[in-house]
Amino acid sequence: MNETVLIVGSGLGLSASLARLFTKKGMKVVLVARNIKKLKNLAKDINAETVKCDASKITEVKKLFQSTDKLIGVPNLVIYNPSYRIKGSIIELDPVEIQKAINITCFGAFLVAREAVKRMLTRGSGSIFFTGASASVKGFANSSVFAMGKFGLRGLAQSLARELHPKNIHIGHFIIDGGIRSEKYKKYMEDDNLLDPDEIAKSYLEFYYRHRSAWSWEIELRPWVENF
Repeated sequence: MNETVLIVGSGLGLSASLARLFTKKGMKVVLVARNIKKLKNLAKDINAETVKCDASKITEVKKLFQSTDKLIGVPNLVIYNPSYRIKGSIIELDPVEIQKAINITCFGAFLVAREAVKRMLTRGSGSIFFTGASASVKGFANSSVFAMGKFGLRGLAQSLARELHPKNIHIGHFIIDGGIRSEKYKKYMEDDNLLDPDEIAKSYLEFYYRHRSAWSWEIELRPWVENF
């Protein structure tokens, strides 16, 4: 049976690069998003399944895994990509929006990991990868909400790695330290100053195939001109 990948928070940037690369390696991909209409062409191109889900909602995440149980069984790899960024002074920010942002960026990752781990423990193997950002390790001014979410995501990954690596479940946290190349940022692109999503995807694939005698739990990727 083909290996399977569940990509939560799928879009047309990094997630699309991941989906295409893992498909080329013969793996079955399931794309998960709140809006699956935007994934129609991508899903058709790579013969992927799509499932609608708001990963910040407890009941929806449970339903997601009930659906994927039928579609692909226990996934070999789960990738969590969602985040919600809000900028502004702490006294100007809306607490309701802050809570929403943290739920999407961090709490949803816990919910998805929890359901995945239940199944992976029964099988005795699996991988769960979380997509971080510069804000995973650096709290910038007027970006406290994003920092809270991404710091929390990194903490979750580190804790789960210590808990689950001895149980043959590989946890990975990817610090994407820089902007990702896209049409949106086309006018800013020059001389490889932005991360190429296809190159990022190669790092995820290499991380996935690592032998367990040489696992790690975190990797940091940045353009050659990015400030540390």
